[in-house]
Amino acid sequence: MTRELVDRTGTPVTIALERAEPVSAYTVSVAGERVGRADFLEGPESHERVFFHTEVDPRFGGRGLAGLLLREALADSAREGLTVVPVCPLFARHLATHGDDYLAEGGSFRRPARADMTLVRRAVQGSE
Repeated sequence: MTRELVDRTGTPVTIALERAEPVSAYTVSVAGERVGRADFLEGPESHERVFFHTEVDPRFGGRGLAGLLLREALADSAREGLTVVPVCPLFARHLATHGDDYLAEGGSFRRPARADMTLVRRAVQGSE
């Protein structure tokens, strides 16, 4: 999945899905430079995606890039029929506020459980 969008300043940006083991990510690039990412793991159930970390380079703050990442990651997860598990505070806040809209658009999410936190901790420790 790769999408061409524009940020709040009208600058073209690219959102792409980068698959890796154990951590995959949706990334955002400006002029070919990767400037942010939303990291996720495949959940304990094969139909889940656990989002646990989102960051954007501070030099690009205020341009709405984290929001673009989040919305594209959620839309792509819904298209794939995956349940989102929002461990990342950004994803959790968004779904707490807009969860009903996401469900109405065909998305699915559930609250994180202790097992999800353990999965994230193990994956992050194993990739260091």
